[in-house]
Amino acid sequence: MAVPNELIEQAAERFRLLSDPTRLRLLNELDQAGELPVGELAERAGVRLSNASKHVHQLEREGLVARRREGTTIHCRIADPTLAELCRLVCAGLRERFVGQSAQA
Repeated sequence: MAVPNELIEQAAERFRLLSDPTRLRLLNELDQAGELPVGELAERAGVRLSNASKHVHQLEREGLVARRREGTTIHCRIADPTLAELCRLVCAGLRERFVGQSAQA
């Protein structure tokens, strides 16, 4: 794993942010769409606009998501290109585990 000691707290914060199912749903929708207005993002993720806005703000504060204003509309996109690879790794491990469990049943 070899995370330098000075980055442990930041790594823990990154994992804390990614541990929330709502934030993962929002990121998943952004990954699929590229960029979305916050209202549409909330609708696609199945959450209220206020809830989506709160989570997007947290993700933006940590550099995972970027926002841009167009008139009165706020558009969001994934800003950290490492998220896609991280999600692929985690999901690959989950798929392997699921297949292994299914084979044992």
